Amino acid sequence: MNTNKRIKVIIIDDEKLAREIISSYLKKFDNVELVTECSDGFEGIKQINELKPDLIFLDIQMPKLTGFEMLEILEEPPVIIFTTAFDQYALKAFEVNATDYLLKPFSEVRFAEALNKAIKLITNIPPIQQELNGLVKSVEKRNEFLDRVIIKSGQKIQIIPIEAVHYIEAQDDYTMLYTEKGNFLKQKTMKYFEENLDPKNFPRIHRSYIVKLSLIKQIELLEKESYQVLLNDGKKLPVSKSGYQNLKEFFK
Repeated sequence: MNTNKRIKVIIIDDEKLAREIISSYLKKFDNVELVTECSDGFEGIKQINELKPDLIFLDIQMPKLTGFEMLEILEEPPVIIFTTAFDQYALKAFEVNATDYLLKPFSEVRFAEALNKAIKLITNIPPIQQELNGLVKSVEKRNEFLDRVIIKSGQKIQIIPIEAVHYIEAQDDYTMLYTEKGNFLKQKTMKYFEENLDPKNFPRIHRSYIVKLSLIKQIELLEKESYQVLLNDGKKLPVSKSGYQNLKEFFK
């Protein structure tokens, strides 16, 4: 590693005190330059794309956009040290990550350990990216259902509440979310949504469709063992044999 290289750092945390503590700790490192601080995820994404930092200190629970949602949107994330007060999001998930996490409140000694580890990894981005992808996947496997979906279209980011989704349709490696405010293409598979949506509210009725249960007006028989659902808005969607078995549990 080039020891003369100055490491560009961005702090992203909605708590002012947390940003001040990290900033003060960073001043002890001559080869580190704090280029900016951000108080929310949207500003964080903007500054990362503009300033191209080597390293970011990223909080997890933030208003508007969480740290994990930021990772989903960033195309080329820098090396990341997570800072969090919630060990249920960090401890097990970050053990598989090559950077580090800091559980608030953290000491200056623990901070220095994490920062030195990250600095050593700055010149080894490809493995870091692979492990970061693994981290995101491991977090997605936690036993919580989605309550919103983040959609990125060009430079525009939209937050779609799950309750606004009417149904989801497979589009090869993508999915189309049909909502009350329009349709949105998401780079996630049907399997992802099947595993991360509450099946009691969003059952999979067909290999190509997941539907909001409360919007189903009735199940119609087309011919022998062939069904479709009629939604409240008049939309009709096909139902597979396995999908029909799923729906029978809710329409007894």
